[in-house]
Amino acid sequence: MNHAMVRYLIGWMLGVESLFLLLPALTALIYREDVVLAYVGVAALCMALAALFCHKKPTNTRFYAREGFVTVALCWIVLALTGALPFMLSGEIPFVVDALFETISGFTTTGATILSDVEALSHASLLWRSVTHWVGGMGVLVFMLIVLPLAGGQTIHLMRAESPGPSVSKLSPHLRDTAMILYAIYLGMTILETILLLFGGMPLFDALCTSMATAGTGGFGIWNTSIAHYNSYYLQAVVTVFMILFGINFSVYFLLLTQRFKAAFRIEEVRVYLGVILASSVVIALNVRHLFPSLLDSLHHAAFQVASIITTTGFSTVDFNQWPALSKAILVLLMFIGACAGSTGGGMKCSRILLMCKSIRKEMQFLIHPRAVRVNKIDGRRVPHEVMRSVNVFMIAYLLLFILSVLLLSITNEELITNFTAVAATLNNVGPGLELVGPAANFGFFSPLSKIVLMFDMLAGRLEVFPMLLLFAPGTWKREK
Repeated sequence: MNHAMVRYLIGWMLGVESLFLLLPALTALIYREDVVLAYVGVAALCMALAALFCHKKPTNTRFYAREGFVTVALCWIVLALTGALPFMLSGEIPFVVDALFETISGFTTTGATILSDVEALSHASLLWRSVTHWVGGMGVLVFMLIVLPLAGGQTIHLMRAESPGPSVSKLSPHLRDTAMILYAIYLGMTILETILLLFGGMPLFDALCTSMATAGTGGFGIWNTSIAHYNSYYLQAVVTVFMILFGINFSVYFLLLTQRFKAAFRIEEVRVYLGVILASSVVIALNVRHLFPSLLDSLHHAAFQVASIITTTGFSTVDFNQWPALSKAILVLLMFIGACAGSTGGGMKCSRILLMCKSIRKEMQFLIHPRAVRVNKIDGRRVPHEVMRSVNVFMIAYLLLFILSVLLLSITNEELITNFTAVAATLNNVGPGLELVGPAANFGFFSPLSKIVLMFDMLAGRLEVFPMLLLFAPGTWKREK
């Protein structure tokens, strides 16, 4: 383990975070809020730590997969610890576990909150919650690759550890260019959504917060009733469309921008993703038709909730906890399916579900024709054995972590559906669950132990499980000879 290089990268991450902390500080100045000192103070602390960690570049810059996974996990933990300080110093979320829960939920784009009255927060803290979504959506390490020069192909280990999905590919021969392309698309789509929301009459502050939360598929609202506060079908429709767009693999947008339309439309995962959204929206719309004045109304709200859950955004226009059992069951299944690999969404990812279905079909064909030679293909290309192995191992680790988390939450004797969907909502980075953690409720009632378990689940879900698990492996910390 190259400890010096890990420390160096954490220092760079703290420097990046200090710059983002200036945004809520500026907001506090604009709205004349006394929390400005908390944000300026923490920004100064992060910058001081960055200077301390980065004052000397390590002589040994060798950087492999182990360092990449550990660095990403530690960076996100340090990011959350420092990002929670403004909430505690300002007194808006004084309890350390609650402040950490809110911050981790923000950076992991989960959107689960312990707050019963979101509107009581200052404008600065509301913006900071949305900024954590935006930074966490694409990944702070991906952003860091734009400004941090590292030799050779070592940076791919950082991107692979932080980017969601079973595999990560370059959009450009140079990984730094890939990071710039990703963030350019990300920023451009965020700005476009902001403009469209402003066009619909949403205030500028609201539009910025909503767009950043949508872009990161996070779902922190600035009103207690989430997007239902804006009683406008136009505004809700804009958010619906952009939730779906941010759940698509960003490689598709790169292919479209470079006019490779045939390659873009050939991607199976995107077709599956859009097909699941369409089918789920229609079934739920018919199932909840009796709750709304017209079929158009039911389709509108069904599409919004389906888009919100499958992309793991977590916004809501209605309390779907009151919907029929079929609709709730579909939404819970969508929590697990998740968005596309290479998007800002969470969940297992449509690509993994697609690959597992192909594996099942291959096994069935093998049982019928044992001597036939068949291979799994996706987008017309053979799926390497390493990818299939990583998908299978991920699923095993995911299920074991899910089961253990539900059992740990059950120690407090909460209701089973609450525990089950709370773990599903945090491990898949969705936000709201059912029953006591429904869209009209919050996670504040959980015990400190349960919150710690859920915080770990949020981090594990965002980082694809293994970076967090590696922190507990003894061999991870051995020094290189």
